[in-house]
Amino acid sequence: MDLRVEKTEKAIKNAFIELRSQKPLEKITVKELCAEARINKSTFYSHYQDIYALSEAMEKETVSSIINGIRHLKEYTFENSDAFSRELLLAFMSQISVINIVFSGKEQNHLGSQLDRELKRVIFRKYPEYEKDPEKNILLSYCIQGAYHAYLSNPEADTEVFVRTVEKIVKCLRPLV
Repeated sequence: MDLRVEKTEKAIKNAFIELRSQKPLEKITVKELCAEARINKSTFYSHYQDIYALSEAMEKETVSSIINGIRHLKEYTFENSDAFSRELLLAFMSQISVINIVFSGKEQNHLGSQLDRELKRVIFRKYPEYEKDPEKNILLSYCIQGAYHAYLSNPEADTEVFVRTVEKIVKCLRPLV
């Protein structure tokens, strides 16, 4: 990618994060984002259709960062789902400052759904037979979204206690498969 394009992308994303940390998505205008990023509107529109397209791109980028942070995702099995849950939570928590901004307000539930969809996509690539198995789908969704929503409900919990508790829960679910 051209260095100027990279710098512009970075300026747009940094401006978005700055504005998004101060106000809900629907209150951010392209005009104020461009002023914050020090670019003109035509430059913004050459990169994104609108603020919502930028937000969606930032969400996808964050989800990708979380998924890329799961070291042993390719070795996932239901037998090691507790270790997978640990890695998922630690990858999630490593991105928490961005998550709390990009997925705040009305966008809060997007992360659970996007993680669910993208992690299943990776797992189904390795185990295509899981895709048509309703029990495996439900269990995967429960583990992925359950961990995410448990975190949302307990943001002040000690990280190690939280991760260990989720691991125990997931380990208890293993015999169901």
